[in-house]
Amino acid sequence: MSLTDRFLRYVGVDTQSDHTSDTVPSTPGQCELAQILKQELAELGIEHTCGNGVVYAHLPATGPGRGEPVGFLAHMDTAEELTGRNVRPRIIPSYDGGIIRLNDTVSMAPSEFPALSQVIGDDLIVTDGTTLLGGDDKAGVAAIMQALDEIRQEDHRELYAAFTTDEEIGRGADHFDLEQFPAAWAWTVDGDAVNQVYWETFNAACADLTVHGVAIHPGEAKGKMVNAVQIAADIAAAFPGDETPAETEGRQGFWHLTELAGTVEEAHATWIIRDHDTEKFEERKAFVQDLVSRFETKHPGCLDLRIHDQYLNMARFAPVTQNGEPEAVREAREAVAAQGLKPESVPVRGGTDGAMLSAKGLFTPNLGTGSWNHHGRYEFASVQKMETMKNIVKTLMKGRDN
Repeated sequence: MSLTDRFLRYVGVDTQSDHTSDTVPSTPGQCELAQILKQELAELGIEHTCGNGVVYAHLPATGPGRGEPVGFLAHMDTAEELTGRNVRPRIIPSYDGGIIRLNDTVSMAPSEFPALSQVIGDDLIVTDGTTLLGGDDKAGVAAIMQALDEIRQEDHRELYAAFTTDEEIGRGADHFDLEQFPAAWAWTVDGDAVNQVYWETFNAACADLTVHGVAIHPGEAKGKMVNAVQIAADIAAAFPGDETPAETEGRQGFWHLTELAGTVEEAHATWIIRDHDTEKFEERKAFVQDLVSRFETKHPGCLDLRIHDQYLNMARFAPVTQNGEPEAVREAREAVAAQGLKPESVPVRGGTDGAMLSAKGLFTPNLGTGSWNHHGRYEFASVQKMETMKNIVKTLMKGRDN
């Protein structure tokens, strides 16, 4: 099976996660894809197990002296922003750099999506404009699976692989069993450009606000009504308008209102809080707490705010080395360079399972996938770049030459 065939097979399964679900994993589609991966691993003769929906694989080293045991991870779920049901991928051979028409009303062009300029001449896999594609992170799943398939016939170090669930809703590492994954370090394959080696992430938290109101007929509301949805909207409007995702870049942090809904009687609002700098991250959380407290003085007993950390900057947990660069980063940069590419490390404006695993003691930088524009209908993947990513993974799997 080719890498492209694997990828197309995987995106055909709806694995969208659901933050409102209490099950593990949160949706049955993730279990369906896990079964497919288990079947493929069995056909390859690769030892594997499954727990809480996570698929673990192990391949013993072909001999001594090839380096520390290492691991590779990718997540099976897709984002909540847009459906992953009935994905209808289309392959565009030898992309010419022009406008891509996804359907009669939806198009994308390099002027709007600059990543397209990186894949001129490549064969692209795009959506029909009604769903996301699932390159995040089924391109990563496919790259690891294809690399495992091919590396079986070559010399390699001891290898572990894991395909996780519910990464998109921040639960990817919650049920991860490190005892089944005794790697010295690992890499997630969950980025975009294949020359990137990411080992600095946001610090991340989530703020959930519930407002309790009092509903009464508007004609009799004077001095009695407490409009919960209006209060929630007023609080949302009090955040700095220039510190949102749409107004920030690089190392700039933000608050992001992801949900605002309700009625006069009850309303809910959710923000995600992000910053690379730990001190500024704490200040952002304190700002939310102080803001809600000010509104609480006007509406005592009506506001319920809960703030919880989701993950911390991976760089805080990087192993200390003499040259300042962790071994996992050095190896990854060398593997990228071996493909004739210039490795780059930039702060990730997001997070991965690796951020949470790093906090648990398994340092896990992130690599690219060869797919871009994640979480929406403009998502696309390059067949050639995915192949390059597979080759980078294989280089890391081989380890040192004896």
